[in-house]
Amino acid sequence: MKKFNVPVFYKSDLIGKLKEVRKAKDPRKKDYAPSFLDFGPVQFFISRHFGFCYGVENAIEIAYKAIEENPSKRIFLLSEMIHNPQVNSDLLSRGVRFIMDTSGKQLIPWSELNKEDVIILPAFGTTIEIETKIQSIGIDTIKYNTTCPFVERVWKMSKKLGDGDYTIIIHGKAYHEETRATFSHASKESPSLILRDLKEAKVLKDIIIGNRPVKDFYTFFEGKYSDGFDAQKDLNRIGVVNQTTMLATETSEIASYLKATMLDKYEEAPVKAHFADTRDSLCYATNDNQRSTNELLKTGAHFAIVVGGYNSSNTFNLATLCQEKFKTYFVSGPENIDLENNVIHHYDLENKLETSTSNFIDWNKEPLKIIITSGASCPDALVEQIMTNILKCYKSTKSTTEVMESF
Repeated sequence: MKKFNVPVFYKSDLIGKLKEVRKAKDPRKKDYAPSFLDFGPVQFFISRHFGFCYGVENAIEIAYKAIEENPSKRIFLLSEMIHNPQVNSDLLSRGVRFIMDTSGKQLIPWSELNKEDVIILPAFGTTIEIETKIQSIGIDTIKYNTTCPFVERVWKMSKKLGDGDYTIIIHGKAYHEETRATFSHASKESPSLILRDLKEAKVLKDIIIGNRPVKDFYTFFEGKYSDGFDAQKDLNRIGVVNQTTMLATETSEIASYLKATMLDKYEEAPVKAHFADTRDSLCYATNDNQRSTNELLKTGAHFAIVVGGYNSSNTFNLATLCQEKFKTYFVSGPENIDLENNVIHHYDLENKLETSTSNFIDWNKEPLKIIITSGASCPDALVEQIMTNILKCYKSTKSTTEVMESF
């Protein structure tokens, strides 16, 4: 796999060595069991796969290259390059400015830009409409395009569905930058619809088989279907793709449900005549991270720490998986953990806000067993810092070097 030029301050000696050891032992990535690091009074179960993925490293390399190559030019990002506050803050500190926020709200008017400016397209990609707008100003959209190759793969899959006269069903969050981009590209190829979850898929089923009037489609899915969508005829042939960071199990469940729906409606017809059995369009990192997290659930840990941006979809899903079995703390970085006062500030998955928990560590419990993982946009340096800070609170019987040598 290609090596990217990622700034050293995002890297971790400890995590780097750990990943190298696991890769050497399991080059084909068949073993998803966690790494176990025993420091005596503290033990860490670390996910087999976590941290920067191919697409994120590619985006970071391009973004910092843009800064280096254009010292006298104004440099803009459409919005957050990736969903990680530390990375985006560092780019802002280097003079990069955001044209819009993550919801698409304009922060800098297009009229303020000119052809001498540099625009970095984010890893999520962007809509055809926005890319056309940038090009109309005279700004190059290719040189510093950080769109993840796995997002582009979904766009290609959408084109294939469109070429087969299938309507494209996108499993994703309608407000997410990636889904907005995919919806734009898919709508160019074929009628398209965004589904958030199985609950919405069930509503769609009722409309397809006639249990609900067709007119309900337009009110229930308002803002989520392409222009000119005809629910009377455009739901006869469908195929499913997804936002690459969704839960794999959820996408699979929705696809299977809709396939069964078409079988129910068209009993005598071959299923492929009405349902395109597409391969899962999750990226490799999302698949690897989620499978590795499922293996973490088999451990006997006391709690889990998941590190990443609160608006990171893939990190949110890792925290959701961990929460099925363990008390889980979803934190954006080491600054969220106040070990002196034994308080952790973390994201509440259910209420969608940051909250605080006191006495989250039982100092009398030894060994303390902690699960730790991070999202695909989280620097390894943050994970190491959290581990180091916790270890400092204990009189560890082993050094990091000793633990790694015995791993």
